[in-house]
Amino acid sequence: MITDGILAKGERKDKNWKGTKFKEPYREATERLRKEVMGRPDFDPATLFIWGVYMSKSLLQVMEDVEENFGPEGQRVVNEALRKVGYDAAKQMFEDATFPEDTTDIEKASFVATAVNTIIWTSIEKPEILSDEEAIFDILWCPHQDVFKPFDCRCQRYLVEGVLKYLREKVNITFDLEFKWIIPAGAETCRFRIWKKKDEEVGQWEKYSEILAQRALKRWKAKKGLKIEPKKEK
Repeated sequence: MITDGILAKGERKDKNWKGTKFKEPYREATERLRKEVMGRPDFDPATLFIWGVYMSKSLLQVMEDVEENFGPEGQRVVNEALRKVGYDAAKQMFEDATFPEDTTDIEKASFVATAVNTIIWTSIEKPEILSDEEAIFDILWCPHQDVFKPFDCRCQRYLVEGVLKYLREKVNITFDLEFKWIIPAGAETCRFRIWKKKDEEVGQWEKYSEILAQRALKRWKAKKGLKIEPKKEK
């Protein structure tokens, strides 16, 4: 059993975490589950996990098939759809979010990451604030880790981009995000770094998403026997 880290109802050691308020997404459906299903003696919570894997594998298959059959335009449509879903989930969670008055910017970014990681992604997270401008978190267990290959995790990146877009536009949390290593590639944890994004900086999360998208299109072109041309620098 993983005894370290926190889940959705876990407590962080940071003093301002206790006074941070946000909502769950899909609250009506979630409350119906709690009231009408979870208390039943014949309910096995593991079946929700199976359903989640089923849905995520379906999404991954859709992404791959649309790329293979429709190329760049199909990829754009699917990726943008995922961004919309991430944006909407973040809006439901953080539209009325409140933080203690003395909460620093890096604390806000780290606290929001904990909410997203432990609620939307149902993961076990171990967060740490390193300085006024930088934080990290380790995902000790992720629902996808035993069913996704390393390249499969890219489909989650566009959901994250939607979340980041909402936080930057509406909550004024202007931090960037990158992963250092991931469990599906053989690491013990998924390590992510958060840091304060300067106005002139290119978003590193989005930049690497584009690299992975181009890599997927190279595979598509190879299957179609098309010439692979290097992408022009903007």
